[in-house]
Amino acid sequence: MNEKLIIFDTTLRDGEQAPGFSMNVDEKVKMAIQLERLGVDVIEAGFPISSPGDFEAVKRVADTVKDPAVAGLCRANKKDIEVGWEALKGAKRPRIHTFIATSDIHMKYKLKKDPEEVIEIARDAVKFARNLCDDVEFSAEDATRTNLDFLCKIVEVVIDAGASTVNIPDTVGYTVPREFEKIINTLLNKVPNIDKAIISVHCHNDLGLAVANSIAAVVAGARQVECTINGIGERAGNASLEEIVMALNVRKDEFNYVYTDINTKEIYRTSRLLTSITGVDVQPNKAIVGKNAFAHEAGIHQDGVLKERTTYEIMTPESVGFPSNKLVLGKHSGRHAFIERLRSLGYELSREQLEIAFAKFKELADKKKEVYDEDLEAIVENQMSKVREYYSLENLTIVSGVNAIPTATIELLKDDGNVIVDASIGDGPVDAAFKAIERIAGIQGRLKKYRINAVTAGKDAQGEVVVSVEFENSGFEITGKGYSTDIVVASARAYLHALNRYMNRKGNKKVLNDSI
Repeated sequence: MNEKLIIFDTTLRDGEQAPGFSMNVDEKVKMAIQLERLGVDVIEAGFPISSPGDFEAVKRVADTVKDPAVAGLCRANKKDIEVGWEALKGAKRPRIHTFIATSDIHMKYKLKKDPEEVIEIARDAVKFARNLCDDVEFSAEDATRTNLDFLCKIVEVVIDAGASTVNIPDTVGYTVPREFEKIINTLLNKVPNIDKAIISVHCHNDLGLAVANSIAAVVAGARQVECTINGIGERAGNASLEEIVMALNVRKDEFNYVYTDINTKEIYRTSRLLTSITGVDVQPNKAIVGKNAFAHEAGIHQDGVLKERTTYEIMTPESVGFPSNKLVLGKHSGRHAFIERLRSLGYELSREQLEIAFAKFKELADKKKEVYDEDLEAIVENQMSKVREYYSLENLTIVSGVNAIPTATIELLKDDGNVIVDASIGDGPVDAAFKAIERIAGIQGRLKKYRINAVTAGKDAQGEVVVSVEFENSGFEITGKGYSTDIVVASARAYLHALNRYMNRKGNKKVLNDSI
């Protein structure tokens, strides 16, 4: 029978414990709202007793989200549980999550208690929590290094005490898939009341096996996985939510007995929100959400993807909300990808022009890690007829101030020798200058990107302005650069540079031989 796999997200609790990933209350609430949109079943919002801020965050999340259950982590003692319940009680679906360590090494050195004492503490904690809340989860910390007979015994006790979910954490990322599958199978076969609870797993990634171990547990019968966005968490992190979900989704032929309610198209957006909040990017080659996850540079791969995406993509970028795949142009790229990129930039070259441009591209690619669109534009325009400067800047006068309407008066020298003067107002001096240029040229542009760089040091530094403009709804962007110690002048020169390049492109357009 097709069974639901519960996705328990602990980004806001275990994930936040990683150095550099802490979040304030408002950030946690913002993240929780996105997790709800993603479709997670349980949000572990924090550790309420750990700090006033964590208490407030759990309370705010509990009061805000409606669909997911909201969990708060509590040690197995009355005080923790009382504080946890105070933070959680406003939730539509509150869950108290209590835990105690069960491995010999933890009981001996950390707790300094014998196994029977630990069982009694666990029983009492679950009973107390169950009197406050209908939904109680118990975790046996360091379960994968716990004596298996003892683990079975404590699981049976906490289920009798009222736990409806029992979590088997691989706290230090020690286990391997075959061993973990055996642990879950043993619990299912030896614990007499196991049918009254859901088995959950929480895997850490110290050996890089968190996702593999989580999936092995699902195969064995676990029906809740605890994970985080981007796999963040203590030390090497947790099992990655996006990797688990997409593994089950892509390989439905292997996992047709379970499903999740995750809206996979929200995965990339959720990942990006987390990196925006924490300021920590995922590594480029991170599965599912890394910037290279759907990027192809090798010529053979690029050619295959252009002919049929499934040759090298086992899922579509769109299926996880990724904007699109990307053909990275570098030294491994082939002619097919090169032509496609030129077409996307609006260039149509003759066979001879293409051969020269491709050779120049390969020469440049040997010197750079990645060849960007601006590089291609420079290469191609050098292969076309000499760039014609239709307009050049003769003079620019700006009126602007606190109570003044920004106005630009501009003089442009046309290539036929005539000087044309016009003026325009705008939202600011730069906008006014751009509009004046457009009035003279009779070509409308839409500014897509605008960047200022200091070329030299000091107060009198020369500024470089880089603009990307789409002219006449052409569908492609033209880059222009301008330099001056006056940023408004540099901006006008950059816009003129882009305009001249656009007019050159229109004048040099030729039909590309599709057979190339």
